Amino acid sequence: MSENQDKQRTQTDDDLEREIRQGRKFTLEEAIARLAGPGAMKGESPISRLQQAETQIGSWLRSNLHDAGRALVVVLHRRVKGSELLLYNFEQPLVVLAAYCKQILDSDYQLREVVREADIEWGRIMGERPHFEKENSPCHPDDPYTTESVRRALSDLLQQLATGGFSAHSENCSRC
Repeated sequence: MSENQDKQRTQTDDDLEREIRQGRKFTLEEAIARLAGPGAMKGESPISRLQQAETQIGSWLRSNLHDAGRALVVVLHRRVKGSELLLYNFEQPLVVLAAYCKQILDSDYQLREVVREADIEWGRIMGERPHFEKENSPCHPDDPYTTESVRRALSDLLQQLATGGFSAHSENCSRC
């Protein structure tokens, strides 16, 4: 008798499901979800943990980096997203950000490259020609990104991250 009830309930459930699906479009997302089966995403976010870490870093930068042109925020976020530091330590995104800022500050070459990229990004955002720093020449008075201004901004970021309980030398960061 129980078997007959299961068959009847199954037939009723199938009819109801068919009726519900008649009124809506079939999407690629739905097809993938059906292939994965029921409960495949149960308890998990559809956004990967790496993407969540990238988003957290971007959000933190936008909220905490004092950058009127927003070009430095864009450049730092793009560089950290593409770094091996984040790839291997995405569980601790702010620790990675601190380590990355420290890495830039420890290398004059990397610092100059970040400044150059920020100048380019600023020019793109503003629709103007960027002002590049020239060695042994005074900075252009309208240049928003100089080696010293970016050094100060990164140092301030490190200080904020440190006071927030994050350190660039975390024992849990395997490549930091």
